[in-house]
Amino acid sequence: MRFSVYLIEDVEKDLFDVYRYVAQNDSIEHTDNLLDKLEKKILSLETMPQRGHVPLELERIGVVEYREIFYKPYRIIYQIIESRIYVHCILDGRRDLQDLLQQRILR
Repeated sequence: MRFSVYLIEDVEKDLFDVYRYVAQNDSIEHTDNLLDKLEKKILSLETMPQRGHVPLELERIGVVEYREIFYKPYRIIYQIIESRIYVHCILDGRRDLQDLLQQRILR
């Protein structure tokens, strides 16, 4: 079965933040390459989205409807609803998930 992948609006901001940070601290070529690979990783959810696991921070508080996969330090958090995948955020895995989600709520 093939799934459709959708990015919610906040993911576009996440990608922009990644782009801006990496471009300032590395090269534009590396930034473009990273975004291409993140996109491929996200699109790989079209097949076998169940391979991701529930983030431990969410599982501890009883939130189990989200899954995550990784690309380098980035956590891609998504939800499976029937034959659709909704990507909710792309977060830096080196940072505290709870803090990042609180910032997002306040945004």
